[in-house]
Amino acid sequence: MSNAIVVLLLVLISLWNQPVLSQNQDQHQHVSIANRLGNGKNLSLHCQSKDNDLGQHNLADGTEFAWDFSVNAWGTTLFYCDLEWEGVQQYHFDAYAFDRDYVRCQTQCLWLISTEGIYGLNGQTGFWEYIYHWPN
Repeated sequence: MSNAIVVLLLVLISLWNQPVLSQNQDQHQHVSIANRLGNGKNLSLHCQSKDNDLGQHNLADGTEFAWDFSVNAWGTTLFYCDLEWEGVQQYHFDAYAFDRDYVRCQTQCLWLISTEGIYGLNGQTGFWEYIYHWPN
């Protein structure tokens, strides 16, 4: 086989394994991050994707930051956030990763930032799950 045919086969195989959304599926997603640190602690939050920088936000205790977006057709959508407050410096987490969240979040990905760690709402079960813990 020539090199061109091998390359074409590899490209086709890689495309075959990619989760492509059908036109009938809801591709809209809502993400919300709530500051539930308590004791009046403010949360500094900076979220972005490869294409969109949502800016730096200072969330007072009990408030939230939210955004909406459309999931890309290749199933590679990723939004990540860096956060910090007194006692925790520069913690990085994925606020939306298609491969983890498309089914779990359904149309909304809700997060609670607490002193214990980060909780995410599982849209399938309706239960809050302890997903990230703070490093020691």
